[in-house]
Amino acid sequence: MSEPTTDPFSMIMKCVAYQQGHSLGDISIEAISEVLKLEHTFVWLGLREPDQGLLFKIQEEFGLHELAIEDACTAHQRPKIEEYGDTVFLVLHTAILTDTGVDIGETHIFAGPRFLVTVRHGSSRSHEKVRTRCEAMPRQLARGPGFALYSIMDFIVDNYVPILDGLQQRFEALEAAIFANHPSRQTMEGLYELKRELLMLHGAIIPMIDICNELMRFHSAVVPKDVSVYFRDVADHIKRIDHSISAIREMLISAMQVHLTFETVRQNEVVKRLAGWGAILAIPTMVFSWYGMNFKYMPELNWPFSYPLVIGAVLIGSALVYRRLHKGGWL
Repeated sequence: MSEPTTDPFSMIMKCVAYQQGHSLGDISIEAISEVLKLEHTFVWLGLREPDQGLLFKIQEEFGLHELAIEDACTAHQRPKIEEYGDTVFLVLHTAILTDTGVDIGETHIFAGPRFLVTVRHGSSRSHEKVRTRCEAMPRQLARGPGFALYSIMDFIVDNYVPILDGLQQRFEALEAAIFANHPSRQTMEGLYELKRELLMLHGAIIPMIDICNELMRFHSAVVPKDVSVYFRDVADHIKRIDHSISAIREMLISAMQVHLTFETVRQNEVVKRLAGWGAILAIPTMVFSWYGMNFKYMPELNWPFSYPLVIGAVLIGSALVYRRLHKGGWL
C-alpha cells in the first residue's frame, strides 16, 4: 500500500471533463459526481501512486467497487481484467529500459460508460502525450472512454518497442564478446540476465491479448462496437512484439550454446596440452626410474659415457615427442 502523503495534488496528474470530444477544462475531485450528470460527458482522471485516502474519495465519486479499489492500492498485481457491473478494472504491466536493466511497473485502469481513471505504479511513462493526441481527435474522443482506453493501451504497447531494440543491442554486444574474447563468467551472466528480462517481458505482454479479445467481445457499455475494432490493432501489435521477443530468445539460446561449446573446446585444449606434456615427461620419468632400481650389477653404471648418453637419449626422445605433438596441434 502506498505511503500517505501530505500533498494529494502530487498524486493527481490530470482530471479533465470532456463533452462530445471537446475538453471542458480541469475539474476538482469533489466536482466529478456533478460533472458526470451532464449529457454526452465523461471524466478522464490520471493518478500517480495515490494513497488509500485519495482512492476512497475516487471510489465515492465514481461509485467504484471496493475490491477493485483494494487492488489499486497495491502494486504487484498480475495483468488481468475484471468486471464490476458496468465498470471494468484492468491491470497492465508497463516497462522502462534503464542502465541497469528493465524495470516493470503497473497501470491500473477503471473504465466506465462515463469515466476513465488510470492509476500508475512504479516505472511507467506519463500519459500526457496520449491525452494531447486524443484531444487533437475530438471526433474519435466523442466516442467516449473506450477510445481513451484504447489510446492508453496502444501507448503502453508502443513503449515495449524501444525496450526490445535496447535488448537487441545488448544481445549483439554479448554475441560479439563471445566470438571476440575467450568465454567468461561475465558474458554468461549477461546472457542469463537478458534471458530473464525477455521472459519477464513475455509474461507482461501476453495476457494483454486476452484482455483485448475480451474488450472486443464484451463490455459494450464501455467499448462500443465502433471502438472495439481498435483493440484488434493493439492485439496484432502485441503479437508482433511477442514474435520479436521469441526471435531474440531463440538467438539467445543459440548464443548460450555457442558460449558453452567454446568453453568446452577451451577445456579440451587445456587437457590436450597437459596430456602432451605428460607424454614428454614420461620419457625421463621412465629412464630415471629405471636407473633408480639400485641393482648391484648394472653394466651401464661403470661405463664412462653412460651419463651423457642417457641424458642425450632423454633429450632427443623428448624433442621427438614434442615435435610430433606440436605438429599434431597438441602443443
